[in-house]
Amino acid sequence: MHRRAFTRTLAAAALAATLVAAAGCDDSGDSAKAGGQSLEKVTYLTSFGTFGRDAYAYVAKEKGYFADAGFDVDIKPGGGTGENLKIVTAGQAQFAPIDLTGLLLSAGSGQASNFVAVSGIQQRTMAAIITLEGNGITSPKDLEGKTLADSPASVVRNLFPTYAKLANIDASKVTWQNGTPQTLMGTLAAGKAAGIGQFVVGKPTVESIAKKTAVVLPYSDYLQDLYGNVLLTSQSYAKAHPDRVKAFTGALLKGLGDAIANPDEAAQLLKKYVPTTNPQAAAAELTLMGPFVKSEASGVPVGALDSQRVARSIAILQGSGQIKPGLTPEQVIDFSLVPKA
Repeated sequence: MHRRAFTRTLAAAALAATLVAAAGCDDSGDSAKAGGQSLEKVTYLTSFGTFGRDAYAYVAKEKGYFADAGFDVDIKPGGGTGENLKIVTAGQAQFAPIDLTGLLLSAGSGQASNFVAVSGIQQRTMAAIITLEGNGITSPKDLEGKTLADSPASVVRNLFPTYAKLANIDASKVTWQNGTPQTLMGTLAAGKAAGIGQFVVGKPTVESIAKKTAVVLPYSDYLQDLYGNVLLTSQSYAKAHPDRVKAFTGALLKGLGDAIANPDEAAQLLKKYVPTTNPQAAAAELTLMGPFVKSEASGVPVGALDSQRVARSIAILQGSGQIKPGLTPEQVIDFSLVPKA
């Protein structure tokens, strides 16, 4: 009897262990297990495709920063400001970096709701037109009479009227054709467009594809108050889970800091997740992005956003007629969630 009871006890213990293991391995629900910690599954969109400029999210994932913060993150290629905004506000992704100016344009025209920015990524706009030597474009005025390519939802394209006004370009003399993040650089290299909407950090990747020297016309030459990308989430998610938003932001910014400090390492990690990555071009993008991430002003942390600067950005867009009066920084940014000095 004693032997049979002992056997039954062992069998019960084995069954219990099997059930616990199965529960821990099940990833069909809303959370996963890692080291005994329950991880919330969230979807994160990159800003625009899978270029080096977005490697910091993969760094945060690979180094366990997301897991340490309580998240199991599925990173997917983003489609630019407009597309990312649409997906996040629809609840199909929880976080995405989008250009703050593009967000202001959407908010000011009433085209979007249920969103909030919770952190800065770049302290200056990286929007630019990129062309190639030999295309006859060396200054903004040279864009007149040319055909440019970009996604319809891109902030570069949507901000162009304001840039054109300040740079003395007749915007009516510039033709735009549609492109996607995946095809734009190939379109430029093939001569199917004289220039493309890009971020300034795209220069080395463009050159690696086109095998020619790239010419960059940065919007920041005329729009110095504008921020670059900010981290976006839905207003409903931020209201329900402010502590989770802060935890995710902290993990992402930690990955951003590592990527800027060690671009070669970040580029190799990106290649692990995206095998088509050109590590040299990716590292060069991150090197160029460094000064945009770290503010020259002392005491300003990575990720900071200043309400007065945002107000000046709004005034610029209102002055050019791209948005109506009445928009305030607090309608777009939750400053209680933004990293503080």
